[in-house]
Amino acid sequence: MSNTLEKVTQILVEKIGIAPTEATLDANFIKDLGIDSLDYAEIVMEFEQTFDIRIPDSDAEKLQTVGQAVKYIEEQTK
Repeated sequence: MSNTLEKVTQILVEKIGIAPTEATLDANFIKDLGIDSLDYAEIVMEFEQTFDIRIPDSDAEKLQTVGQAVKYIEEQTK
């Protein structure tokens, strides 16, 4: 498991109370994890703080799965 995935999983566990095993790469934030728009906004802000990056709203809208978020974050932190 990549360090980025570990941190993303930790954020999801802390913010929305899912089990770590639910944060699979293909888990959809809304359909699989039951995240609403307010939760998602908080999670995106937490990603920004944790990884010291800026995620524009236009990019945030495209991040629908855990895997997409991990890939995006890794690309921004290279």
